[in-house]
Amino acid sequence: MTMATTLARCLSKKQSRFETVPRPSSPSSPSGPATAQAAYVPGDRLARTVLLEDNRGYLAAVIPSSHQLKLLDICEQTGRKLSLAHGDGVREVFRDCDIGALPPVGMAYGTLTWLDDSLLTHPDVYFEAGDHEELVHMSTEQFTALMAEARRGHFAHRMM
Repeated sequence: MTMATTLARCLSKKQSRFETVPRPSSPSSPSGPATAQAAYVPGDRLARTVLLEDNRGYLAAVIPSSHQLKLLDICEQTGRKLSLAHGDGVREVFRDCDIGALPPVGMAYGTLTWLDDSLLTHPDVYFEAGDHEELVHMSTEQFTALMAEARRGHFAHRMM
């Protein structure tokens, strides 16, 4: 598989400047610290997308892979009673992506997206391309433009 079609269209539409880099296989969780380490990418620069749901629908939360989502904080900031989405929900929203390789552009998939500000504190960002073969790498300036439709907040904390 190559980059997810929806992501490729989104990057093209936004005229994003980026490069792709090989994504090494990692035995742990998707977009987790082991993926970042295997790709020689600092975990605080690798975006991880967590799909949440409630009775109003889905919400994509984008956080650094070195961080853990604070569910209570995002619920408070969104005014919703969210929980982790089930596997069927992930397949429903991110139809053209491999499980565990979700790009951060939930809005391109018709899903409200929230971005944790801590991802924007470095000069560049990496994220999943929708497959287990590549990561997308771009400047934080380009990433901020790509994620302009996402709402922003602080709902993640660094794992020890």
